[in-house]
Amino acid sequence: MTKPKLYYFDAPVSRGEECRLALHLANVDFEDVRILRADWPAFKERTPFGHVPVFEIPGRAPIAESNAILALIGRKHDLHPSDPFEAARHEAVMSHVEDLRAAVLPTMRLQDDAEKKRVREALAADFLPTWGRNADRQIESGPFFAGDKLHVVDLKLHMAVRWFVNGGVDHIPSTVFAACTKLMRLHDAVRDDARIRAWYAKAAK
Repeated sequence: MTKPKLYYFDAPVSRGEECRLALHLANVDFEDVRILRADWPAFKERTPFGHVPVFEIPGRAPIAESNAILALIGRKHDLHPSDPFEAARHEAVMSHVEDLRAAVLPTMRLQDDAEKKRVREALAADFLPTWGRNADRQIESGPFFAGDKLHVVDLKLHMAVRWFVNGGVDHIPSTVFAACTKLMRLHDAVRDDARIRAWYAKAAK
């Protein structure tokens, strides 16, 4: 292996995509390994904890867990705070995103459509607005989490909000975070960043 590798499913979503974006912003020449669903059972046995993303650096053991990967990339490439307290504040919000995923992802496995609708409507009525308000309170004057500079935490928040704004979760309105003005501003600022646009323009070719 001569350059870093990032392993994730062949989809521009969730934990894997936020790590891809971080590597792109850091100008890291990496191998974007896209795992096909058919290959997943065999690959799963090779991962540290049985899930992806997994990040490999030449000469080092593989690293799993998206927050650990993001913090590593961020620290090495000035996309994560060097001050320990400020870094912890960013990492708390990154964990807050994982709380959101932990609440919503189990609904993906529900087979009964009526039950899925009931559970997701309940999330939209209570958990998600509360989650959004709590995230919104942590964001500074903007446009990004800590001001004018984009950090890895911004990528993670963006991916979480994009999941709903794009209508990706049935029975949860795309406007579920509309009242969270700072959170929505952050989402839009990441989306409109020239480097992010360049990544998606490249992927579309």
